[in-house]
Parts: sequence; structure tokens; C-alpha cells
Amino acid sequence: MSAIVQAIGLGKQVTSGDRMLTILQEVSFSADEGESVAIVGASGSGKSTLLALLAGLDVPSSGTVMLGGHDIFRLDEDGRARVRGELSGFVFQSFQLLPALSALENVMLPLELQGAADAKSRAMESLVAVGLQDRSHHLPRHLSGGEQQRVALARAFVVQPRILFADEPTGNLDADTGSQIIDLMFGLNGARGTTLMLVTHDEALARRCGRQLCLSAGRLA
Repeated sequence: MSAIVQAIGLGKQVTSGDRMLTILQEVSFSADEGESVAIVGASGSGKSTLLALLAGLDVPSSGTVMLGGHDIFRLDEDGRARVRGELSGFVFQSFQLLPALSALENVMLPLELQGAADAKSRAMESLVAVGLQDRSHHLPRHLSGGEQQRVALARAFVVQPRILFADEPTGNLDADTGSQIIDLMFGLNGARGTTLMLVTHDEALARRCGRQLCLSAGRLA
């Protein structure tokens, strides 16, 4: 197997008033194609910051990230966005659905941004895969939390990503619904051979992954 995600000496510092806060320091690891990796640790340990850096959504103070062979911090913002669009899907704790768009339109959006002519049919196939074909024309406010996260999964997988980044994907769900979303996410992940990088406080979810990376005070423990 070859590494599709590589963190190389990642560091992140931010200024707070007259103080410099170190959020991450010297974080290095790699993840292979098809691997599932959980990033765990106490609140404030830098988990979500690390995920944002791996996805190129934030810029490090030091070090770099290789995604699919691209050194993403040698690219400008447009270049990073292009690599993200080609390689990645995203699932967030807060679902991040556009409230004025139906479930189908939310799933179509990344395909339309790519200029796909078959966006509607592919989006419907993705909703079928998560069992929401009968809710395709509902707005997010008319869907339960679990249904909204299913739409988010359908949107993430519709672009057939090589990497899925997930930040607390069950954080806003009750235990039963969260368990269903976990099963669905790993089922889709296994069927499509996607590399999964997720941040979670959920021990059961972390145990489902092939490997766990524990952050402690901004360092890999």
C-alpha cells in the first residue's frame, strides 16, 4: 500500500492577546490507501485543528501535508481547493447542509461545482445508498438529525472521494442514531475503499478504525 495522507512536522501556533499559543507541534504520520484512522484525545488537544490542516482547510505554522502526492501547502488557496475537490469528502458534526436546498440539491452541489452533467442522477443514487430516496425533496429543517447526517454522508461520497475527513460525525446524534450512522459510514467506506480520517470522542467509533492516533497537548502520544 502507498501513503495517501502524510503529515510532516506539522505545527500550528496562534496569537491570543500578547501570548503565542501552541496548538500542534511536530506532528508526523502517514495513512495508506483504504486505511481507517481515528484521531483521539482530550478536548483542546488539537484534534480538529489537525484534521483541518490535513484537509488543507487551515494553514500550518510549520511543516506540510502531502495529499495524494500533492504538497498542498506549496499550492495557493485555489490549488488546495482543487486538490480537495479531486480527492476528498467531508462530514461534520453540524451537518453543514444548506438550509434553502433540498436533500437532493445538497448532494448535487459538489457535482455541480465540478460541472458534472449527470449530477442529479448521481446524487439520487447516493441518496439511495443511504436509504433517503423518499426524502430527497425535503429541506434540512424537515429532516431529523440522523437523516441530515445521512444526507451529509451521501454528499461526501457522491464525488467518490479517495479520502473522507470526518469531524465528530456522531457528536450531535443520540446513541442509537449515532450507531446507525457509524455502520453506514463504515459500510460505504469499505465498499468504496476510501481512506477514512476521523476525529471523535466516541470510543466505540474509534475502536472501529484500524488505527488510533492520540493527541496530547498538541503532540502525538
